[in-house]
Amino acid sequence: MTFDPAFRADVLAGLAAPIPAVPARWLYDRRGSELFEEITRLEEYYPTRTETALLERHSGEIAAMLGTGEAVVEFGSGSSAKTPILLRALMPCAYVPIDISGDFLREAALALQAEFPDLPVLPVEADFMRRLDLPAEINDAPKLGFFPGSTIGNLVARTAVDLLRAMKETLGEGSRLVIGMDRIKDVEVLLAAYGDAAGVTAAFNLNLLHRINAELDGTIPVEAFRHRAIWNDEMSRIEMHLEALGDVAFTVAGVGFSLRAGKTIHTENSHKYGHRDSRLLLRAAGWGVVREWTDEKQWFSIILAEAEPPRFAP
Repeated sequence: MTFDPAFRADVLAGLAAPIPAVPARWLYDRRGSELFEEITRLEEYYPTRTETALLERHSGEIAAMLGTGEAVVEFGSGSSAKTPILLRALMPCAYVPIDISGDFLREAALALQAEFPDLPVLPVEADFMRRLDLPAEINDAPKLGFFPGSTIGNLVARTAVDLLRAMKETLGEGSRLVIGMDRIKDVEVLLAAYGDAAGVTAAFNLNLLHRINAELDGTIPVEAFRHRAIWNDEMSRIEMHLEALGDVAFTVAGVGFSLRAGKTIHTENSHKYGHRDSRLLLRAAGWGVVREWTDEKQWFSIILAEAEPPRFAP
């Protein structure tokens, strides 16, 4: 089996780090993407249904503010489950889904093309963490970035700002961005969302170890680990970890590693934002907030932002 050199480099470096960790983007191979889509349908997982309801309620208003003829560029499109809500309201000139999971991306693009037969669908398989060249077909079209699901919360603040800057460079000045951001709420609600009773999130997290074994010639005993979700109040985030149930030793790509019982591999963060936090994050990356919508419980926000020209004054 061929492997992604970046995956190998990140896993080897991450497992050798003083606090072992693997970047969250590697959770999303084909099986990981399928499991995440299952997570979004769970009763405990409030973000998807809350954001979907917000989009259904306000997409017409968003469309009225934008006009027609935008090219919609979705970063980390996954199954594009929420995308039709926006596309039906906007009547865009094209849709460009970007995702790192190529097979899943192409299947989702074909399904969306069937739903919107007159809409050009131009999938791009890529890591969107850096500036990308978009398809030439939309060079002259105004751009609307779409980044739902509070995926921005997977990143620490400095990396989140870097990503938002890369999005601005990809889309260009004057472009707009619709972004979902999860809000701070009761810890019990958060822990249930990331540690569901059916164990789907646990399977999603543990799938990373299966992927390492399959793609990097790993010998990790998957049954020797368990999924843990914890709330880090100081960092305002849910953390996902894989905890060793006992002392364990294994190899990855011929390199040996060991973990003592109770030690973890940190696999994902999901930061939660206050009202000012989300706006500061966007402004630090050159995005001005145009409008924000939130649900009745104030659990989740959708923000419309606009790429601003560089400012030289303080």
